[in-house]
Amino acid sequence: MQSTTMDPAEESPSMLWGLDPVFSAFARLYVSDILEMTESTQVPGIYFYNSHPIYKVDVMGTVVYKRERDDFFVYGVDDSTGVINCLCWKSDLLKKEEDPSKSAGKHSNGAQGGFNLEAELIKLRQIQQNHCHLELGELLRVRGSVKTSRQQREIMASTYYKVNDPVMAAQIAWMMEVPQLYRQCYDKVLQPTTESDSPVSSLKKATDILQDFFQQNSVTKFRPYDVQDLLLPLISRQPQTDSDEGAVAGPSGVQQLRQLLKEALKVLEEQGIVYHKVKSQDEVYRVTPQDKDLFMAVKDIIREDSKREKYAEKGCHVLHILSAVRQRYSLNVSKAALELVLKSLECNSDIVSTSDNHYTAF
Repeated sequence: MQSTTMDPAEESPSMLWGLDPVFSAFARLYVSDILEMTESTQVPGIYFYNSHPIYKVDVMGTVVYKRERDDFFVYGVDDSTGVINCLCWKSDLLKKEEDPSKSAGKHSNGAQGGFNLEAELIKLRQIQQNHCHLELGELLRVRGSVKTSRQQREIMASTYYKVNDPVMAAQIAWMMEVPQLYRQCYDKVLQPTTESDSPVSSLKKATDILQDFFQQNSVTKFRPYDVQDLLLPLISRQPQTDSDEGAVAGPSGVQQLRQLLKEALKVLEEQGIVYHKVKSQDEVYRVTPQDKDLFMAVKDIIREDSKREKYAEKGCHVLHILSAVRQRYSLNVSKAALELVLKSLECNSDIVSTSDNHYTAF
């Protein structure tokens, strides 16, 4: 698997990812392309195929490998271009295994007179088990987010089921549809706005400049006036005077600079990249990816609370972690900042997600 990250110069700013329709869809990519996608330098867990930001995919293939645990299955899925591991969590119904013969005998007497609700529920559970419990050689369809765990690319399934395809109709339809999606969408490069003097372009460049500065200099905290001069090149090109009267036209350069910095910091706050630990007149910002104290606080909360009986099975919900962080560390930590910390801790194998919103410690 290729484990390189995207070149920051080639990567589109994260605030523009939503403009790409592929970003919000389950991308039907070949497994070989999923394994070769490059990871974002801005947000861990986001990958790029031909400049398209992708974090969730839709795959169909043959099961060539299987491993079962108490809470999940791991299926190796082969779509003829490559093999990828798919981690498929068991539902609560799947964990309650029951002998079908015993269940039928237990409820047959009650069902003689008519419709038996409990017996029908058992039948539905058996159907679900049959669709989720696959053997080697069977056809599996998986939808979920792409993860990189211990240098291995895998799919964390949100939906999965066995495809009954005796005459290969589903596979043929899939093989005809996916190449069209590549031609019409995935292989076409999204053309971003190129108006260099537009407000959106200036704001995008401002956030990029600040993020690069934070990353390259390992900045842990700062005040707005510490980074204000970094944005001067974005202001100097804009007209400041009226050619006929020589008077200042519109807001002054200093006012424009402060406004641009304010908007850029607001975007970075919304993305969780910066936050205020304490609201004060100094306006000190903390840089989330560099805040070791915040990382340690989140890690300790998950480690301690996941031992409690209430969270022992599924782990701690993200909202519980957020509430605990605000009580024990800072009231101003946003959900976006917490999610950034959780993704980073998971990439470092300090914690593991047991579902989309639950986390536990090793």
